[in-house]
Amino acid sequence: MQDSIPQGWREWLASNHRGWRVIVGFICFICLALFLHFREVRLEVLDLNAVAGRYIVAQVDFEFPDYETTFVLRQQSAADIGMIYQIDDRQLREARGSLEEILIHSKGWREASPSSTFEEMYKAADEAETLLLEVRFSDPRTIKKIKELYLSDSSYFEWTPQEGQVFASFPDPFWKKIATQMAASDAFHPETIAYVLESFRQHQWTLIEDSALEHSLRAEISRSIPEKTIRVQAGTRIIDQGERITQRHIAMMQAMKQVLSEGRQLYNPKTIFSSLLLSLIFIIISALYFRVSQPTFLRSLQKIALFVCIVILTLIFSKLTEYMLLKSTSTLIQSIRYPIVAPFATILICILLSSRVALYAATFLSILLSVSLAIDHSRFLILNLVTSIVVIIVSRSLRKRKEVFNVCFKSWLAAIPVLYVYTLGENQFGNLTLFTDIFAAFAFLFATAVLVVGLLPILETVFGVLTEMTLMEYMDPTNELLGRLAVEIPGTYQHSLVLANLAESCAQSIGANGLFCRAATLYHDIGKLSNPQFYTENQQEAVNIHQLLTPLESAHAIIAHVIDGVMLAHKYHLPEEFIDIIREHHGTTLVYYFYRKQLDLRGGKKEEVDEKQFRYPGPKPRTRESAIIMICDTVEAASRSLEDLSEASVAHTIERLIREKEEEAQFDNCQLTFEELARVKKTLIKTILLSHHTRIKYPKRPKGPL
Repeated sequence: MQDSIPQGWREWLASNHRGWRVIVGFICFICLALFLHFREVRLEVLDLNAVAGRYIVAQVDFEFPDYETTFVLRQQSAADIGMIYQIDDRQLREARGSLEEILIHSKGWREASPSSTFEEMYKAADEAETLLLEVRFSDPRTIKKIKELYLSDSSYFEWTPQEGQVFASFPDPFWKKIATQMAASDAFHPETIAYVLESFRQHQWTLIEDSALEHSLRAEISRSIPEKTIRVQAGTRIIDQGERITQRHIAMMQAMKQVLSEGRQLYNPKTIFSSLLLSLIFIIISALYFRVSQPTFLRSLQKIALFVCIVILTLIFSKLTEYMLLKSTSTLIQSIRYPIVAPFATILICILLSSRVALYAATFLSILLSVSLAIDHSRFLILNLVTSIVVIIVSRSLRKRKEVFNVCFKSWLAAIPVLYVYTLGENQFGNLTLFTDIFAAFAFLFATAVLVVGLLPILETVFGVLTEMTLMEYMDPTNELLGRLAVEIPGTYQHSLVLANLAESCAQSIGANGLFCRAATLYHDIGKLSNPQFYTENQQEAVNIHQLLTPLESAHAIIAHVIDGVMLAHKYHLPEEFIDIIREHHGTTLVYYFYRKQLDLRGGKKEEVDEKQFRYPGPKPRTRESAIIMICDTVEAASRSLEDLSEASVAHTIERLIREKEEEAQFDNCQLTFEELARVKKTLIKTILLSHHTRIKYPKRPKGPL
């Protein structure tokens, strides 16, 4: 996994060049400024029909749509549309059918209109039927409203039936208007028009109400009424304390928010400068904090880049959450009042960096998000800070990825009493809003757990971070490389297991990373897989292969396990930190046994023996963990040859071996103090004595019955 990172990227992260650290900080500065600049205007969120806990005053002059007044005006205007009637189309078709029968079977129409043809009479009947179908009858007020809407009123007639009237005979003006409309096309003779209309006039017409037309006209009139707006001056009290929230109040708050947003003038140079300045203040404060409390943090490009990446991801996550809450039309989502987003960054930083950095990030982000997001800032701040601190407390011993869900669950349990306190502050012991808040908190923290579990492997790989969870995975006995060690070189594997216990105990005694020491020690001798017969712990035959080699050849064979181990580690994609342990666990020490044999062969003449050929290539240990593994490796091997396992002899041996390493300057680069070295010695003595404790001798059981 670690080898999937390009070598150039790893070298860049390890460079720690000040210029690159400044560039990463500048990227954080720009992202932070953008986040602060394009923030939503925050106003108190009002729930419909809720009781206002305090009074609210207008911050600026604004106009808001008075929906209630507008609705009343539109209803009153729509009431001006009376009932509209039309002729029953079935009766009209029957009248048309009767006229056709007369035209076909009677010759009277030819005498009444000698100049008309049958075809003309037939078309005139069609025209009359069409006009009568289009005719609508209503009262004068309705027709006046139709004219005011600039709609055509040519087919409307001012006439309404009397109460209880079912059939109607239309007056002469009505038929004259129909005749005029038919004559407008010049397609019919006057006699033809008169004959056809006289046929229709003889009927008593049934009128029915045209409900669809009435509805459409009322809707058209409602749309024509402009939206009523009311102007509110700054300083005017909008909502009184204890007043029940109505739709009118919500409209006023939304209108005021719109005016405040427009008044921010995002592209004004002064507004841009203020956002940049505020971002710079946050960056400077952060840099000063880390310089005082975490000086090594500021010197590490890897840590700074990782921290900035997590902060930017958190800002994106919170911005998307805010957008979802503000733009969503879902009632359930709109009811969410306190999003929980800070624990997302807190748990990532706690796992990948340290709990102290995570505590600062939790405080920093909670304050930053509370002043930037369009939410209730005080309650958001407390809720996010409490849940983040709980995350830090329960994440210290996190060793499995699935435990992230347990951490978020405990954080959710801590959020419940905080939410209940908010409810009590509203003079209520419990309500539906409380359960909604609890459910929303669970949803946010569950989403946080899912995101963290998904992002952890990516961030570990990209930034080359070795977490305790990854270390636990490397310690799994089913690991392919550990399986090879156990089967092919069981002696070395047992040595590594014993050494792992020693190294972990010593590391814990001085506050170093004990789990890393245990995991790395399991792989420190993997190079012996190449030629296991050269190492004593794996020699099962009576013949020692080194008896067949010169001292120089033996020394090269022994030293080769470091080089082979590095090659094998790259092949199996072991972390770079493990590879460093493989390189450093012998440092640049001398393979003294074979050096001494070579010296004896040369008659003790040192000038004839090249000491460099008998030294490990190194480098020397560069971390406390690496130095501890070197010490434990040397002591564990030597303790096997001790005949006297008394405390004095063990202490003397350990003291001698460590002094030899000090004389060779093997601890010069690892920052291991004298005090820490003394603790390591004490822990080694105790652990070796306990691991080699004597057992009682059991008497032999005699043969036969007792």
